Amino acid sequence: MAEDFEVLLAAIRACRQCVDAPKGAPLPHQPRPVLQASPSATLAIFSQAPGARVHQSGRPFTDASGDRLRDWLGIGPDIFYDASRVAIVPMGFCFPGNDAKGGDKPPRKECAPLWRARVIDALPNIRTAILVGAHAQNWHLQGRAGATLHETVTNWREFAPRYFPTPHPSWRNNAWLNRNGWFEAALLPALKQAARDALS
Repeated sequence: MAEDFEVLLAAIRACRQCVDAPKGAPLPHQPRPVLQASPSATLAIFSQAPGARVHQSGRPFTDASGDRLRDWLGIGPDIFYDASRVAIVPMGFCFPGNDAKGGDKPPRKECAPLWRARVIDALPNIRTAILVGAHAQNWHLQGRAGATLHETVTNWREFAPRYFPTPHPSWRNNAWLNRNGWFEAALLPALKQAARDALS
């Protein structure tokens, strides 16, 4: 029998594992799990973990990265934030804090083993999923990801249209995007078409 989705979401939003029973140092702030999902969703964004601004807002991709990601997909906020159509499920549901260089730490290690398979099993209608960053790519591609994010994204045609591996849409990846013009010229048009097809 399928797990009740609303019960699952409520359990995720109440989760305190990274504070009460952490793997390593506990989360440096109170948990605020952020995700968007519905069993009816047909397009998925499988990302890394919320950033500081998303931790404050409680809504996925409410930052400049979200603006760029929506541009990559060719959809506006009205569709992007419609949970009945678009699932946004990071590898770690809580902002993991900042590293010594001011960047975001990797997703917490507690999250995916506890929740990921259950959430994915509860999303039976996903036609296309965008895999944002190496953590999501390694989990979803099950050994088919390359040794580096660059290698995985370069080989995107092997996974499309079911999966589209991308770098994070952060400004921190501007140099990579500038060096790899094929991403905008070839991958993004295919991604926009796949998103349209998934949402139609």
